[in-house]
Amino acid sequence: MENKKILVADDDRTNGRLLAEVLAGEGFQTATAWDGEQALGMLEKELFDIVLTDLKMPKVNGIEVLEYLTRTNPTAIGIVITGYGTIKSAIEAMRAGAYDYITKPIHLDEVKLTIKRALEHHSLIKENITLKQQLKGKYKFENIIGDSEAMQEVFSLVEKVADSDITVLIYGESGTGKELIARAIHYNGPRSDGPWIPVNCGAIPEGLLESELFGYEKGAFTGATKTRLGRFELAHRGTIFLDEVSDMSPALQVKLLRVLQDQSFDRVGGVKTIKVDVRIVAATNRELEEEVAKGRFREDLFYRLNVIPVFLPLLRERKSDIPLLIRHFLSRQNSNKERNIIGITPEAMELLMNYSWPGNIRELENLINRLLVLYSGHMVTAKDLPEKFVNGKDTCPTITHAFSPNGICLKSAVNEFEKQLILKALEKTKGVKKRAANLLGLNRTTLVQKIKKLG
Repeated sequence: MENKKILVADDDRTNGRLLAEVLAGEGFQTATAWDGEQALGMLEKELFDIVLTDLKMPKVNGIEVLEYLTRTNPTAIGIVITGYGTIKSAIEAMRAGAYDYITKPIHLDEVKLTIKRALEHHSLIKENITLKQQLKGKYKFENIIGDSEAMQEVFSLVEKVADSDITVLIYGESGTGKELIARAIHYNGPRSDGPWIPVNCGAIPEGLLESELFGYEKGAFTGATKTRLGRFELAHRGTIFLDEVSDMSPALQVKLLRVLQDQSFDRVGGVKTIKVDVRIVAATNRELEEEVAKGRFREDLFYRLNVIPVFLPLLRERKSDIPLLIRHFLSRQNSNKERNIIGITPEAMELLMNYSWPGNIRELENLINRLLVLYSGHMVTAKDLPEKFVNGKDTCPTITHAFSPNGICLKSAVNEFEKQLILKALEKTKGVKKRAANLLGLNRTTLVQKIKKLG
């Protein structure tokens, strides 16, 4: 209990001295004030962990003391002592920021128990603040790896939308970092102090997803022995992340549309409408426009979600980031597992750069974890890599270009070559963009963007 400071403010000096002596005997540093004005003066000069104040005092009452404490030292705990144990006075004290209240006549065991609970609460608040600060630091944009042009475009867009409540839909294949970007949006936005609630819609059975998202009332179905809050209620004043939102059933899509429209819903088995204040960030690995065209996703919900679309590139579309990501994973895992890889030879790095990475960043991270286990203390060479990396070089057509005496325009030549490749891929797949994108090692969204850009 050392270093924990308690201020006892009570115009009843006998009562105040008794409380101070008992608490000092419990190991606290104690100070006393005999009216509210003296208490305010002491609060201006010192920081206290707990303030135990009488409600009714001359000059300045306990409510004013609590209000000042909340303004100037919000992590401190205020506890009210009152001989007027009415609901009204208790509510007034709580509104002013009191953690709890104690009624007269005072029972010392009750005081000790209340202070013990208050300190536990105080500790949890501090721990929560520390954890949130760590999370904010971890998900700052400058701490997300990516120097490639493709990722810089993503960062530029995400930074603009983070500082708002606008709905964001993140497109990207499995392993491209959709949740990482979603977390960055939350922790760099105005709701960063609010809850972050992720839900993988594809991992929860359809029959359970509704009650998971919206909660249920006691007796709503067999086994519902008590009311349970859903993820949307838990995300109140924060952000809910709906991963793989395209896996939702048509019935759930209707309920989600209602939340997006008016921030309200009904629990399963409930008749009362629940209002929430939630930011929605969603993600999908599918082309939602195609899902809409095929009748598997509601068009009105698509437009509600697709306010700000963010397209994450495949790892093979941002290969210049591979060495940076490798260094990041090695550094993180070396410190966590006390394993160390001396380095990666240029030949091995070339193989990694030439690999197509169908599993994207997740596949790269898994490879680094494998190498750390098998080759700790060694320099990783080409022969240490799994066989698929040795045999998995991307094949590109050979280019021959006749140079005129005046040279060529490199940008125009590259654009023309890219255009011809795209046309050949579309010709080979009879215009099916998804198959053409697979032939070119792109996702469909990137291919569509390139077609528009190249005309």
